[in-house]
Amino acid sequence: MKQFWTICSFAGTVLAAGAISASAAQLSSDARSAIPHDVQQMVVIDYHVMQNSSAAMELRGQVMPPELISLEEALRKSGLNDNHDLEQLAFILYRATAGSDEVRTVGIAQGQFPVQEVLANFRKQKVKGTVVRTNRIYPLGSSGMSVVFLDESTMIFGGMSAVRQALDARDGVAPNVLTNGPVMDSMRSVDSEPLWSVLDQKGTQTMMKQVLGEAGSVADYDSVKKRLVGSWYSMNFQHGVKFDLSVVTGDNFSAATVSSLLNAAVLYKKMSGTDADKQALDGTVIRSDAGRLDVHFASSDAQFNALLKSPMFQSMVR
Repeated sequence: MKQFWTICSFAGTVLAAGAISASAAQLSSDARSAIPHDVQQMVVIDYHVMQNSSAAMELRGQVMPPELISLEEALRKSGLNDNHDLEQLAFILYRATAGSDEVRTVGIAQGQFPVQEVLANFRKQKVKGTVVRTNRIYPLGSSGMSVVFLDESTMIFGGMSAVRQALDARDGVAPNVLTNGPVMDSMRSVDSEPLWSVLDQKGTQTMMKQVLGEAGSVADYDSVKKRLVGSWYSMNFQHGVKFDLSVVTGDNFSAATVSSLLNAAVLYKKMSGTDADKQALDGTVIRSDAGRLDVHFASSDAQFNALLKSPMFQSMVR
């Protein structure tokens, strides 16, 4: 499950913000229009629901990598008050060009941003922006990140090339995710949750290979991996911790095969894991139906906190 925990590590950055006023991690139409068309994976987080969860905060402390600490610091230095301004954040991995193996990353944040104050701070620090049509992109210190404000409620950040491509998508110069039918269908299945993610076919194949571990090396998986169409998952930190993953295969045989392989991987982990690992795996339900694989995990906050300290979890986030 390394792919899952890698995404959660990004989500952990958001938990530091503890913002105030959203009920679900749904992106505005303006934010969605700035997402490039060829999405491989996207994760979206709502702070309001998650900020009061001890399990969510423990997750953040365990998995936030140095790169995201640098991003958090760069945003703070830009003049944003991360205790009050941020509400939702989307983290998007996308292919730079259609059919390309080059993957780039861009972030989109929503909230109530004091844009004029931030721009005044940039001017005070003599930070010069790069003009792209009617937009102005500013560097975020020495972080290698840049930021542009679409308005007082939406900003885009990331490497300069990624920010430019997001602006091209938003301004109609390049196609955006709104014309990507499979990804939009996946989003509609999950975007009412406080933390959710969608993956395209290639992203799903990569995730399942990592989830299955050694079981993913067997011939059965090779025979069905091309049938993995897409996937989505969500986490909810209300009343304990709940994780739900759905993988669309398109046919019952492929879904049943992947389900069998995943159950075998779980059995192997149960035999070699700690008591916390075994308890977590006992709380995991795997089933297939109508061409779809579904995985559900639930635990109390205390059980989840114990799992975070287990060798199995530590191996997943390294």
